[in-house]
Amino acid sequence: MDAEQTHPKRLFRNIDASDDDPEVTEIESLCVNCMEQGMTRIFLTRIPFFKEVILSSFMCEHCGFHNAEQQSGSRIDEKGIKYTLHIRNKQDLNRMVVQTSSAVLSIPEIELEVAPGKAALTTVEGILDKAIQGLEQNQEQRRIQEPDVASKIDTFLEKLNSLKAGTSPFTMVLDDPSGNSFVENPLAPDKDPQLKVESYNRNEAQNEALGLGNEEEEEENMDHDNKPFTAKDEVATFQTNCPKCNAPCPTNMKSVDIPHFKEVIIMATVCDICGHRDNEVKGGAGTEPKGTRIELHITDRNDLSRDVIKSETSFVEIPELELSSDFGTLGGKFTTVEGLLLDIENSLGGTNPFLQGDSADRSQGNNLQKICDALKEVRNGKRLGVHLILDDPAGNSYIQNVHAPEEDPELKIIQYERSYEQNEVLGLNDMKTENYEESLHQNILKSQS
Repeated sequence: MDAEQTHPKRLFRNIDASDDDPEVTEIESLCVNCMEQGMTRIFLTRIPFFKEVILSSFMCEHCGFHNAEQQSGSRIDEKGIKYTLHIRNKQDLNRMVVQTSSAVLSIPEIELEVAPGKAALTTVEGILDKAIQGLEQNQEQRRIQEPDVASKIDTFLEKLNSLKAGTSPFTMVLDDPSGNSFVENPLAPDKDPQLKVESYNRNEAQNEALGLGNEEEEEENMDHDNKPFTAKDEVATFQTNCPKCNAPCPTNMKSVDIPHFKEVIIMATVCDICGHRDNEVKGGAGTEPKGTRIELHITDRNDLSRDVIKSETSFVEIPELELSSDFGTLGGKFTTVEGLLLDIENSLGGTNPFLQGDSADRSQGNNLQKICDALKEVRNGKRLGVHLILDDPAGNSYIQNVHAPEEDPELKIIQYERSYEQNEVLGLNDMKTENYEESLHQNILKSQS
């Protein structure tokens, strides 16, 4: 077996200037402008701290027509996502933006709203440029035929150019029901004070627009005898795609009772193509009445072997390293303290094209490297006395108590009341658990009247 068969190349690869073979696929395509044959180039890549995307560009040598677009290489997320970015200076205009065909973009200060259209991989400045170019098109003709309309458009163009110049702060909102849009956080994995990320449950109209339905879920949960499938004491296997190379691979799912904690659902994926291994954990008992903050004081190498359940709603903090992750970073995991530190280190230490090239922020890259080195020291037991904090508004995270059922002197667990904003992110503010049948009956009567 040769080396190429032993180590197959990943389908979705990181953007790297040192890559001699970037796997760009070229396909002859019909030009819609002159009806001659042009060339379409397709590139599959991964965006750091996000997911896989498919980039394609078309160029016609006959008439010079060109076009570019972006598509998500991942499946539709379970929830929609909403980004609210506060632009303060010209540097913020360089932030990378992934806008899918289902995303709605708006700038409240100038009452601009861009309806879902063609997907794009661009920047904040690129979005403003596209809006300006669209409004300037046929503007000379409008000045002759509709001078009043042209005058209003000129006024609006002045506002857009002012925003593009970076002289006026403004807010950009990107709302995507598919959950596949993205706005760059240059401080990742730390929180960005200028960027607010919210996940939400889609409504029926949004699911229908995305081609999703509830009947498929019901069919998947039924066996051949039309009986509900129960994961208790059974391992369920279903086909999915590898999160690294996107090749088809099986995922195993099992319901497990964690001693002195609760029931959780563990999903494990092993890819035979690239060798990637991953696991994901979801709470089997739903959202807890209160949020949970767990603080582990790492004082001994044995603390690195403690079991950890980090849910997909949990924040991770290490105050001594000035490290604080955002909501949902790294997803849900069933691992150890050492494994969690390694996952954080790998997410920071990978190739980041946003920090490459002549215009890269070298100081930011140096800070990331310092954090990675510090994490490695903690992971190897050379640096003790630090605190690992899991703050989970859903209350579904866990760090093993090695003295259970007695109290652990190095483990502090605090339960707290969630804020309105935390309930909003978890989708609890719109959830009605009392007298819901009466409310449903009233809604039906209103729809029939």
